[in-house]
Amino acid sequence: MKSPISTRLILIGGSAGSLQVIIEMIKNLDDNIHIPILLVIHRKAQSGDILRTLLQQFTRISVVEVEDKTQLEDNTIYIVPADYHLLFENNKIMSLDSSEKMNYSRPSIDVTFRSAAEIYGEDVIGVLLSGANADGVEGLNYIKKNNGKVWIQDPESAEVQYMPRHAMEEIDYDLIIRPDTLANYIKQL
Repeated sequence: MKSPISTRLILIGGSAGSLQVIIEMIKNLDDNIHIPILLVIHRKAQSGDILRTLLQQFTRISVVEVEDKTQLEDNTIYIVPADYHLLFENNKIMSLDSSEKMNYSRPSIDVTFRSAAEIYGEDVIGVLLSGANADGVEGLNYIKKNNGKVWIQDPESAEVQYMPRHAMEEIDYDLIIRPDTLANYIKQL
């Protein structure tokens, strides 16, 4: 699938059951992806740097946990830190926010997806993976309304089907992905 737009950012949101999909994707990406990827994953507030360390084992692409005012760079995989929402100040600077939880989550997929949609418009792809709550659906809807692309994990391939199934029912999506196809679609951009 060739994208008719110039994709400048890929957002991937997930919760329960999404980690294995992310590892599969990272293992199969080329070493130079030319597009930043931002991971918004629900996890415990005290999880520290363990997710970054785990993911870095599977790739030569730099894996970075976002700090306040981190600059977005190509060929980097970013992780939103536990217990913070991530917002975009502009198309290069990310900031962290500790306001109230949304959908019982901080980071909230919806908060980050909405912020990215406002900045990147049609140049963003939002991907929603396995999970057990409704977080991400509103954010994907906002991406779509701003002419971005929406990819959803096939619920049949998800460890926890609720999040992707709910998204499929609510959103006019562009693509249904499976864990073994996500990296290939990213490589084609």
